[in-house]
Amino acid sequence: MVTATRSRTSEAVGSTEPRIWTKPLRELTPKTSYGYDVIEFARDVLKRPLDPWQEWLVIHAGELLEDGTTPRFRQVLVLVSRQNGKTEVLVILSLFWLYVEAVNMVLGTSTNLDYARESWDKAVKLVEASPRLFKDVNPRSGIRRANGEQTLTVTGGGRYKIAASNGRGGRSLTIDRLIMDELREHHDWSAYSAAVPATSAVQDAQVWMITNQGDDKSIVLQSLRAQALDHTDPRLGIFEWSAPDGALPTDVEALAAANPNLGHRISIDSLMGDALRAEAAGGEQLASFLTEHQCRYVPMLAPAIDATDWLACLDPSTLDGVRGRIALCMDVSPDLNHATLYAAGLLEDGRARVEPVAAWSGRGCTDQLRGELPGLVAKVKPAKFGWFPSGPAAALAADMKEHAGWPPRDVELEDIRADVAAVCMGFAEQVTAAKVAHSGDPLLDAHIAGAEKLIHGDGWRFSRKGSGHVDALYAAAGAVHLARTLVSKPVGVFFA
Repeated sequence: MVTATRSRTSEAVGSTEPRIWTKPLRELTPKTSYGYDVIEFARDVLKRPLDPWQEWLVIHAGELLEDGTTPRFRQVLVLVSRQNGKTEVLVILSLFWLYVEAVNMVLGTSTNLDYARESWDKAVKLVEASPRLFKDVNPRSGIRRANGEQTLTVTGGGRYKIAASNGRGGRSLTIDRLIMDELREHHDWSAYSAAVPATSAVQDAQVWMITNQGDDKSIVLQSLRAQALDHTDPRLGIFEWSAPDGALPTDVEALAAANPNLGHRISIDSLMGDALRAEAAGGEQLASFLTEHQCRYVPMLAPAIDATDWLACLDPSTLDGVRGRIALCMDVSPDLNHATLYAAGLLEDGRARVEPVAAWSGRGCTDQLRGELPGLVAKVKPAKFGWFPSGPAAALAADMKEHAGWPPRDVELEDIRADVAAVCMGFAEQVTAAKVAHSGDPLLDAHIAGAEKLIHGDGWRFSRKGSGHVDALYAAAGAVHLARTLVSKPVGVFFA
């Protein structure tokens, strides 16, 4: 439940309770959760009281099983927006585990060793500032600050070490408490597979994974989050402070849901300023804001076409009746398993309408394209037919010369030798300016939703990386480019 107040924007308060969380098995009390002891330790020993959301988190994530000593959750997944104090929670927990629970090994990891070192340094400074804690530092091994060997060892032998999140971090160790900070940066399972199994021999081990939301590359985070939501593992808990999907960047309640320290240590004015700029800029800046400050999953951090702008261009109709402004463009995916043909024409209001003509998929689809293309071109009767000479369609266009009836009569053939980046960026700009019209073709919608910017020199083009296809987007952008370069001349009715 979001508890933000809306009487005045400046009075907005973050939600103490996360929007998504694993419910406890029983009432949480000092006997059923070690979180109450963490709160007392932070307040009375470290003199650093936890913020309300942090108290809520340690109580719920610290739930104990019936034996009263074993944590219910072997793995705790925490998602919260940036700058809300997650590092502080990790520092306090590390010292609590080391001094109060007296575990043998606390390992703190992060994809950037400097981040793990930052948390370790804060913990050491708190120990050095507390006579009560410092007297229990091991007099021989004590505090080691050598780069890569940072270790805090207490009299009983318990240690707090740090390591980078990679294929070596945690191997050869037996770990009682494991911290995996910035889980969003885990783009493969190597670090997880190195560290998490090192807790398997400890009956009451616990792994804390804390992070902001990630993107498509954050495969470990997205997999564990999905498993937590599906209740695949009863000992995997999720606690997520995030805005609901579809919330506007400037929605105060959504910001409060994703930023529990809003009104405490975070100013709504600063967040709102960022939100307004992101909303106006759209694209990558908007995607970044939603990820960082609303803790929402955004498939891409550099979308080529703004989804909101593309939706605004929706205007179901046809190209029937358009004279002298029809252009066709084909494109083929690099794996040769998908190909598309799109048409575009200029409307009287200056917009370029783009519509699908045909699509082919699967092995051998290019052979189908070769066989069907002459008939499709003859039916549409375009003024221009084009392709990108630097892409996979170029070889196909060359092969077409061997087909009877090719090139088609009264159709100008054009390999689009204009800068491909200029064509891509131009199409995106025209979408943003509402100078494109479309009827909501599902294939084109899907390719636009999956297209990222691939930086090329001073510009960018549509990314063909990964397993997805974007040939429909290239064909549509190429058709619009050709349509805007046409000299008007009468042609037949589209699909007459």
